[in-house]
Amino acid sequence: MRKIPATVVTGFLGAGKTTLIRHLLENAGGRRIALVINEFGDLGVDGDLLKGCGVETCREEDVVELTNGCICCTVADDFIPTMEKLIERADRLDHIVIETSGLALPQPLVAAFNWPEVKARVTVDGVVTVIDAAAVRAGRFAHDEDKLAEQRASDASLDHDDPLEELFEDQIRAADLLVLNKCDLLDAAAIAAVRATIADSSGDRLPAIVEASQGRLPADVLLGLGAGTEDLIASRRSHHEIEHEGGEPHDHDDFESFVAEFGAIRDLAAFEAALRDTIRRHDILRVKGFASVEGKPMRLVVQAVGERIATYYDRRLTPGEDGRSALVVIGLHDRIEDGEAAIADALRAAAGIPAAQAAE
Repeated sequence: MRKIPATVVTGFLGAGKTTLIRHLLENAGGRRIALVINEFGDLGVDGDLLKGCGVETCREEDVVELTNGCICCTVADDFIPTMEKLIERADRLDHIVIETSGLALPQPLVAAFNWPEVKARVTVDGVVTVIDAAAVRAGRFAHDEDKLAEQRASDASLDHDDPLEELFEDQIRAADLLVLNKCDLLDAAAIAAVRATIADSSGDRLPAIVEASQGRLPADVLLGLGAGTEDLIASRRSHHEIEHEGGEPHDHDDFESFVAEFGAIRDLAAFEAALRDTIRRHDILRVKGFASVEGKPMRLVVQAVGERIATYYDRRLTPGEDGRSALVVIGLHDRIEDGEAAIADALRAAAGIPAAQAAE
C-alpha cells in the first residue's frame, strides 16, 4: 500500500505557520488532509483558527490538537498514538500536515517516523521551516557580536548560549524547504541580508528557499517534495543532540508561557498601544489569542510577534464568549516567570478593566 505523505511545518513563534497552513487548506486541490497541531501553552489558538476555515478540506474531525506539551518531547505519549489513529482511518488520507510548536526541535519528531508502527505506512514528504523575515532582519535570532565581546571582557564566566539562535539554526538545518515569510514587510536589500543570515546559520547544507507574503504559496510548492526525511534526519542533528550525546532529555526551560484572562476590551486602539508597551518592557516574544470588544458582536483575534501587533475579527461570538478575553503570553523564562503577575495586570489595565474588577 502506498505510504501516506506527511509534511512537518516548523518555525519559530509567530513565523506564520498557521497562516501558511490555512492558505494551503483553502487551495488543497481536493486533497484530503489531516492536521496535527501542537502548541506551546494550554490555549489552542492555532487549532481553533484552522477549524474555522470553512472549507471541505478543513473539517473539525480532520484537526487533532496536542496542547499538553511539545511533541518533540512527548513523542511516545502523544505523537505515535495520534499517527496510528490517523493511519487507521476508514477514509484514507491523501496527506498529513503537522504544525509543530514554535519552540519545537524538528529532529526528534522526524526521527519518530522511523518507529515500526509508523514507518511502514507513512513517510515524511518534507520538513518545511517557516521564517519570519522581518524578525530575522531586526536581529531577533543573531548575536550582537560587539555586545558579547564586551560581556566576555567584563566577566569570562558568563554563559553566552543563545536559545533563540540555536533553535533558529536547528529549525533551518532540519528543513527540506525554507519559506521566507512576510517578505512584504521588507525591501529587496533587506531580503538579501536575511538570505545571507540564513546561509550563515545553515551549516554545510542550505535548503531551497522560497519567498512568501502572508504564507501564500501554491500547494504544489509545499507538498510533493518526496524527500523521505526520516531516512536523512540523523545527519541533521540539533545543537541539543550534539551537546548531549548521552541522551539527556530535551526541555524548554529557557521559555515560559501563561494565559492571561480578562474581560471585554473597551478601546481597541488604546489596548493595542498598551499591549505594545507591555511587550517592550517585558521583552515578550509572542502573544496570541482571542478577545471580546465592547459593542462588537464579533470575536477579535490578537496576534503579536515582538512589537508587531495584528488584530482582526474572524467570526461572531458564541454564547459564553461575550465579555471574555484570553491571550497566551510566551517569552524567555527569566523575564516571564518573574513578571507574570505584572504582565497580566498590565493586560487587564490595557483592556480598561478597573483593578477592583480584575481582583474579583
